[in-house]
Amino acid sequence: MTHEGIDMSPLFGKKEEKKEEKKDSEAMRAIKETVYGAAMHGMVTYTLRARMHLEHLFMLITMGDMLGIPILPPYYTLRLLPYAVPHVKTWERRLLRERDITDQFFM
Repeated sequence: MTHEGIDMSPLFGKKEEKKEEKKDSEAMRAIKETVYGAAMHGMVTYTLRARMHLEHLFMLITMGDMLGIPILPPYYTLRLLPYAVPHVKTWERRLLRERDITDQFFM
């Protein structure tokens, strides 16, 4: 393509190449994300479940007095109180809720 004797094809060709590269890169990115999600989903859920159990244990150790289980002396409990207060209400609800036998199968 020429315009007044100037060859414009390199300019138009680059745009078309960029569009093709963008399509290829989007497709490759989608494939990479799919494979990553399929391979990592189990590990991520296991890690989140382990984190949940550790948080339950931490709250039980620090706030066990609320349930009648004195594990730590009150001094250390008071030192950890600012970190635990935002999670106390949800922790109590999760710990004291009714459980069914089928809960173990679907967790």
